[in-house]
Amino acid sequence: MADSQLMPNSSDNENADESPFNPNDPAFTWALLECWEALHDRFEHGGDLNDISEAISIPRIVVERTPEGDVHLAPRLGNLGNSFTSRFEHTGNPTDLAEAISLHTQALNLTPEGHANLPRGLAGLGNSYLRRFERTGDLGDIAESISLQTHSVGLTPEGHTDLPGRLTNLGAPYVSRFERTGNLLDINEAISVRSRAVDLIPAGHAHRPSYLNNLGISFMFRFQLTHDRWDISNAISAQAQAVEHTPPSHPRLPKTLDSFENSLLCRFDHSGDPGNVMQAIAVLTRAVGLAPEGHALLGDLHRNLGKACLQRFALTSDWQHMAEAIYNLHEAVRLTLKMHPDLPQILNILGVAWCRCYNASSHQGHLNAAISSHRSAATCTFGHPTNRLHGAMQWGTLLHHHHSQPQEVLTAFGMAMDLLTLIAGLEETVQHRYATIEEYGELPLEAAAIGFILGAHQKALEWLEQGRCLVWGQQSGLRTPLDELKARNEGLADRVMQASRLLQCLGSSRQHSSNDKSLAGKVTLEDEALQHSRLAAEWDRLLEQVRANPGFENFLQPLRCAAILEHLPRSGPVVVLNIHEVRCDAIVLRAGSDELQHVPLLDFTLEKAKLYRRMLRIQLRCHGLRDQGLCQTPEHGRGRAAGPYRSKAGAVLTVNDILKSHWDEVVKPILNVLGFSGNGDAIHLLPRIWWCPTGQLSFLPIHVAGVYRGEGAESISDYAVSSYTPTVTALTQRVKNDSPIDERVSGLFLTCQPERRMLTDAIRGTKGEVREIYKGAMEQGVRSLSLEGDTVTPEICLEYMEQYSSIHLACHGFQDTSDPLRSRFLFHKGPLSLSSIMQKNLPNADLA
Repeated sequence: MADSQLMPNSSDNENADESPFNPNDPAFTWALLECWEALHDRFEHGGDLNDISEAISIPRIVVERTPEGDVHLAPRLGNLGNSFTSRFEHTGNPTDLAEAISLHTQALNLTPEGHANLPRGLAGLGNSYLRRFERTGDLGDIAESISLQTHSVGLTPEGHTDLPGRLTNLGAPYVSRFERTGNLLDINEAISVRSRAVDLIPAGHAHRPSYLNNLGISFMFRFQLTHDRWDISNAISAQAQAVEHTPPSHPRLPKTLDSFENSLLCRFDHSGDPGNVMQAIAVLTRAVGLAPEGHALLGDLHRNLGKACLQRFALTSDWQHMAEAIYNLHEAVRLTLKMHPDLPQILNILGVAWCRCYNASSHQGHLNAAISSHRSAATCTFGHPTNRLHGAMQWGTLLHHHHSQPQEVLTAFGMAMDLLTLIAGLEETVQHRYATIEEYGELPLEAAAIGFILGAHQKALEWLEQGRCLVWGQQSGLRTPLDELKARNEGLADRVMQASRLLQCLGSSRQHSSNDKSLAGKVTLEDEALQHSRLAAEWDRLLEQVRANPGFENFLQPLRCAAILEHLPRSGPVVVLNIHEVRCDAIVLRAGSDELQHVPLLDFTLEKAKLYRRMLRIQLRCHGLRDQGLCQTPEHGRGRAAGPYRSKAGAVLTVNDILKSHWDEVVKPILNVLGFSGNGDAIHLLPRIWWCPTGQLSFLPIHVAGVYRGEGAESISDYAVSSYTPTVTALTQRVKNDSPIDERVSGLFLTCQPERRMLTDAIRGTKGEVREIYKGAMEQGVRSLSLEGDTVTPEICLEYMEQYSSIHLACHGFQDTSDPLRSRFLFHKGPLSLSSIMQKNLPNADLA
């Protein structure tokens, strides 16, 4: 080090006794700690990693000199842990972070309950878990961080000088989890605790600018989700104050300027005002000038300056601005260590820049650079899975559109599908898993469509199975029968069953801590979240143990094509339908055959499916068969409306037109390939078709497609009996596990409620339908129970669901596509939600 005088060195004197410091004197230890603080401060100011590495050696010496049982040992371990965490933040070296967590854990174990240092120790360990989450994206780490820091705040009394700092630090893991999951409740909680921190810190306090900046960051992130201009105004106002009150020489000024620039660019994205981009570039240029070479923040500053220049290029088409963007992004990659968690994000931004270059220039080298950047982001083994997922998606899409490298295209999309499964982990609630994957709902369909184009039909089927009903498949997996495993290892099977039941319960019922206003309540709810996260990690470990047993290598893994085809029903073919803007296709699967029949649906498109769905919904509503009062015309007012509806092109689309088009464009081409001939007069002789639709096709009535007017009237019911399955795997599992059902629950429960208050029209024919089914079941000797009318409440229905293996519900229903768990059956005395059904233990039930 240049300033070696910072650390006393007795070797400079021939006689150690003449040194002003005696190594055995406690004053020597305190001098070392003062030296450590000086090095830490200089690192914060200059960002020189040599300073933090030197600083680590000092508390290590101090810890070694502190005897066991000394009251100072725990805080000194914490200081050493903080130094390792600080170095990790700038190097990304996982060894540093593991050491930090170990040291903080030791410090906490030495700190008794009620000790004044306990809140500080909890916060230090919580911060280390936060840093590990930023590297790995493991939601278990962020749950640990929030729980620890919530406890730290809870143990800090009102009026304590450390309370504002602990509140603003508690906001950090909430912000990080929001970045990963997009959960509005997380960013709301971050704003709440950070607003309180700012309120508690007096004007003129040295830390107030930092707290204002953190609050502004939280408002900026919420704006990205809500687009509420009040949020971005608050963000920019808070960060402008932070910049104004930060001295020009303060080490945190570059970081504050960087955050201010992010908010300016967010406002530009919303308003389109070029002035925001110019101001952001000026702010970042100042920040880069304040951070010398070697400063730990310099890579982040170059990344954001590159993003800003890229946005200026979009405004001006000036190649000088693009050159500045590329230069700064390459600098960011150069300055970011290979294991740093931000690297995949930087590589993706660089890939976007090169792609825009290619779009403007058509230069092959620009395209190759874009593909290379996104490939590098996707294949990183660290960083947020969402950033790696975006890289994989862009890698595959660019290759498909511009290169003839089918194997690499399939590799890219295969990686994207695996990462999609990863971001919807069991550590989150069911509701939030649905929200997380909603953004990527088209990915399995796109991947399958490209698989069809490349002739990879088996891979297309596997991807559809992997992505279809992802969350529902996870929940179904938690209910998987374990008879075979129990015969091999009963103890392991019992542990799997216990973990699955707990995960199922927590996933469906856990609440967010923001739902409780009291600090004690928040602590309890965060403890539940932590328990959920730990249980999900335990579930992963149990699966590894199960898969280590011969014959269970693929236990609860996405099935390969050969395994899917192994247990198909013999009652008829399974038809999987895929719909995407690229193309539409069907795959026919038959029991006893390892071949897939591919049926291109050349006359059908995604736009047609959307049009048919929209027109059908309007027709049903306006004929009183769906939500009342949602259709209104000048001639007829609210409620019913006679007359047809037109597509954008002006074509008249009645219900009959929709069913005929669906017949001509989807169903009949498949029947032609199947070779089915019409035999409507002998229903019991008709084969069965198991339909497995995806995307928009899931909302269209395949089972009634047909021509219902004129001499050539025909429909699907003339050719086959239609059944549906959410996935092929769900169907094959029923075939594979076709064992006798427990006689105590074997049977059929039926309930019929065609009328409901607030809905004026009853569902026609349901009573007769249910009575015929009940009659046929009794004639066949099937244990059956049929209940009609408003005496059947949702609670009673749930009770009977547990007592019968098959269920038939004939009543109004509501499908909530934005939150599937809120989809519900409508009874006279309240709704029966899908979430309440999922919370019941119904391992043998088929929902008809």
